[in-house]
This record gives sequence, C-alpha cells and structure tokens, in this order.
Amino acid sequence: MPAGPDAGARGHEPGQGRWKLAVGAVGIVFGDIGTSPLYAFRETFAGHHKLTLDPAHILGVISLMFWSMILVVTIKYVAIIMRADNKGEGGSLALLALINASMGTKKWTGGIVLLGVFATALFYGDSMITPAVSVLSAVEGLAIAMPAFGGLVVPIAVMILVFLFSIQSSGTARVGALFGPIMLTYFTVIATLGAISIFRYPAVLSAFNPYWAVHFFLANSQAAFLALGSVVLAVTGAEALYADMGHFGRGPIRVSWLAFVLPALMLNYMGQGALLFVEGQAALVSPFYLLAPQWFQLPLVGIATLAAIIASQAVISGAFSVTHQAIQLGFMPRLKILHTSASTVGQIYIPMINWMLMVMVILLVLFFQTSSNLTSAYGIAVTGAMFIDTCLLAVLLFTLWRWNPLYAVPLVAVFALVDGAYFAANLTKVPDGGWFPLLIGLIAFTLLTTWAKGRKLMIERMREAAMPIMIFIESAASSATRVPGTAVFMTSTPDGVPHALLHNLKHNKVLHERVILLTVKIADSPYVEPEGRCRLEDLGRGFHRLVVVYGFMQEPDVPAALKQLTGCGPAIKMMDTSFFLARQTLLPSARPGMAIWREKVFAWMLRNAESAMEFFRLPTNRVVELGSQVEI
Repeated sequence: MPAGPDAGARGHEPGQGRWKLAVGAVGIVFGDIGTSPLYAFRETFAGHHKLTLDPAHILGVISLMFWSMILVVTIKYVAIIMRADNKGEGGSLALLALINASMGTKKWTGGIVLLGVFATALFYGDSMITPAVSVLSAVEGLAIAMPAFGGLVVPIAVMILVFLFSIQSSGTARVGALFGPIMLTYFTVIATLGAISIFRYPAVLSAFNPYWAVHFFLANSQAAFLALGSVVLAVTGAEALYADMGHFGRGPIRVSWLAFVLPALMLNYMGQGALLFVEGQAALVSPFYLLAPQWFQLPLVGIATLAAIIASQAVISGAFSVTHQAIQLGFMPRLKILHTSASTVGQIYIPMINWMLMVMVILLVLFFQTSSNLTSAYGIAVTGAMFIDTCLLAVLLFTLWRWNPLYAVPLVAVFALVDGAYFAANLTKVPDGGWFPLLIGLIAFTLLTTWAKGRKLMIERMREAAMPIMIFIESAASSATRVPGTAVFMTSTPDGVPHALLHNLKHNKVLHERVILLTVKIADSPYVEPEGRCRLEDLGRGFHRLVVVYGFMQEPDVPAALKQLTGCGPAIKMMDTSFFLARQTLLPSARPGMAIWREKVFAWMLRNAESAMEFFRLPTNRVVELGSQVEI
C-alpha cells in the first residue's frame, strides 16, 4: 500500500483529477474485496457449515451480504472511519498513533496500544491467506472450463505465487499502471454476467429487502449464525479502504466504491443467486464461473487470475507498508528496506518480509489444497481486525471527536454487535484451519511487544549508567586532545553521554573540534516537513545536541539532514565527518522487566536487526562502531 510523496496531497499529483484517482483506487484498493465473489457465495452453501439450497436461504444470504456491505464497508469505513486520517494517512497504526497523541499518558492508553498492535499482528495472518485463497480460487476455474486440467490447479497456483513474489524487488510502478484498467475490466465483466443471470430470475432482486436477512435468523438462528462465518468473506478487504487512504484520498475511494465497485459486486452476487434458483445444486460447484457461457469460461479464468494477482499484490505491498510503520514506531527491529521507485516514496521492498510471506503462502496452498479448505482459515484475522477497529473508533468518537453519546453509543453498539457476531461465527472454524491466522497473529504480537518492551528496558538501563552531559563536557573538553573535523555520535536518548563517546575517549583519548550528539526520533504523525525536522542545542565547548524528527511514513536520511543544518559553525562536509555508533550486546539477567525467554528473543532480534549505518544511510567509509554490553 504505497504512500505518497512528502509534500502536498501525499501522493495526489497536481494534474490528477478525482476520476483518475478513483480508477487507480479500483486497481489497488478493491482487489481483495473484488475477488470475494470467486468463493464467498459458494462457501456459504457448500462450505463447512452447509445450508439447504432453498429460496429463503438464497435470499437470506444475499440480503446479509448486501447489508453487511452497507453497514461494515459503506457506513463504518467509508463514511466514518475514513474521516480519522492522520495527516492524510490511514490504517490501524496510523489510527493508533492519532489516538495515542491525543490521549497522552492516561492510565488505559497501554490497553489501546496493545489493541492496535494486535490488529497489526492479525494483518500478517491475513497477508498470508489472501494471496493463497485468491490465486487458488481463480485458478480452480480451470477445472470448470477444462476438467482434464483439474490436477494442475495447485502446481499452476504455486508457479503464479512464486512469480508474483519474485518480481517484488523490481517494483510495481509499471505493473501498477495496468491495475486500474484490469480491475475495471474485471468488475465490468462480473457485473455484466450477474446482470444477464438476473434477467433469467428477476425475483432475486427482492434480496435488497432486509426482511430476508431477518427472516433467515428468525427461521433458523443457528444456521444463520454459522453462515455468518462465510458471509463475512464478502467484506474481506474492507480495511484496505482505510489503509490506502493516504495514497488516493478519501474522496476518490468513496466515489469508486459507491459508483462502481459496490454495484458490480451486488450484481454478481445476485446473479449467482439467480443461477442457483434456475440451475439448482448443479451450479453450486462454482456459481461464479458457471455464470459465464462455456465459450467464455476460459477467458474468465484469465481475467479472474489477473484480478487475484492484483489482490495479492495489494496485500503484499500492505505488508511492506505496515512493517515499515511498525519499525518507525518502535515495534520492530530495523530491517533492510529498498526503494523501488525514485518518484514515489511509499513504493518499498523488504526482502525478509517478502520471502517469509512467499514460503508461508506456498505452504498454505500445499497444505490446504483447495480454496474451500482455505476459507476456513480465512475470516478470523479480518473479523478480529474489524472488531479492534470498532474499539479504536469508540475511543476516537468519545475522546477525540467528542460526539454526543446519544449518537455515538447506538452507533458503536451496532458496529460492535455486527463485528462481534462475525468474529464469533468465525471462531467455529478454528478446528478446520482458523487456528492458523490466530497462531500467526499470536507469534507476531509476541515479537512486536517483546521488541517494544525490550527496547524500552534497554534505553532505561543505558540511561541509568549515563553520565550527565554538562559534567562530561567540563571535565573532558579541557583535558582531551582536540582534533580537526566533526564527530557525530548516534544515541537513542536525547540526554546523557552516549556510550560510543565514552568508549572513543577511553580508547583513542581524543575529541573532535565539533561534536554532535544526534538522536533520530519518529513522530506520531506520518510526515514531518523539512523546515521543522531539526532541533539544535549548543552545549558549549564545541558540543551540540541535535534531534532529527521524521514521520512514521518517512525514511531517515541523516547525511541529508546534516547538509541542511545551520547554527553550529561551518557547513558539515561528509569527508570531514566521522559517525560513531554503539553496538550493544545484551546480557539476559534476572532483573525485573521481562521473562528470561523474552529477553533471549529480544537479544536474537537485536542481533539480526539491520545495521544503523544502512538504516540511517550513513556513508560506509565514515562509520566507526564501538561495542558495549547491557544487562536487561
């Protein structure tokens, strides 16, 4: 989910009109929810909790899908949550940062942070399942169009996925230009096929009436509750509308959803319902592909496969973006991040995340074999994240926006009831595969919180042993030999003496003429403008304290910041500057703070983190690393 440039409309180029952005949004934002018709309607009747194929159930399911899209997607996300932008950016972490900044240090802030982190952890499970189920369900159409090739479905799906992950390092700018037209074609095709089928049985249009959804629950509440576990597949991807808001803006996303995507999806779902009315059980094998005449089924497989690849691409890009935000906000160690576009800041590639995702996605395909089996694992991560978004929305309405409780309480109650019902229904699928996203979410949550807690403890321990800077300057500046040039000491805390400075003075017994103690901080906002980035304090005797602030969607570039620095003597030249870094070796101890096993996990994560030299873009031939040991 790429973010836009630093300035202006955050990715909205001046020449771009709303309709052009709306077309782009169709290509990027709606891939996941757009491929749901491949499997959602079928699974409701043929999945693990089968429904009787009769008019009441068909109309009830379609009605539930339509009103879910209205309540969850249109009202909750498009109309309300998308108003909560953090300087134009959306997503769980952006919303968390917005709430965190407004709440300060209230006693229950920690619980809100954990909720946001758990939503992020669940996203990793979703980003593994979405490519697997989307590509597999699309390729399964081959068995409908050409039954002789049914045995090749899994190998072809694996080949497509390997290809998809292999091209990530080259960037998606060129391919991304095709996403909009391809998805426009896909939505037009599925809408047309649905409309043709509706003409065969127009009575299916009565499913717009919420009576059928209510009647479904009144007639058979247990079957209706279990069906929610499959009905929710129709709204998977709704959170992408909010997460991608920073790239397209809320206006174009709203236009593309209301004017194009929602009508296309409902026409297709109603067309599938009409097909079941006319053809009965025979059409249940794949109501999506059987909507098409036989001569068009193979081309439809190709179009659907392209749409599935685009849906997968959006989720993979989203995993890169979420990981980047988590690193900047202090929930993950530094990882190698490569930029795949010179003009678009948000187009990034994280090798470790890419290859880990590829391995897990392929294992999912090989283990579950069919999209029907995979849908059992699908849904829990999405509904869990949606329920957490409702909790964060409640905090937002009452603490930041201060809505009238007469309006806010009923609204939050309806959203909580709907999301809670969907999540509870999906919990029934845990034995059949739903355990997978929960396991991935638990592992990711443990790693995210372990890193955040361990990093906080490490900084506290280092601060305890730090010497006050003014005492150090008075004692060292007069006794140590001063040498020409500039020394930049990177430190995680903007107070006390950095360990690297103490070690350098101890071993080399010299100080540079100009010493800069530099701390890089990440703000709770996605972007910080260049003119407000640097805060400089003159400590005297050639010592300066510099704090450089970046937004959580920006990449730190220390040399670039130093080139713009004024107020501390002559301009800083890289060839006259040395950067000193401290590399800590952790010694797990029985001191209070974290369990020993978590300390060992944190130490492992620290060892495997990317070097600060690469992360802060320091010139490799100007860096000196000095080691130290820290007990936590």
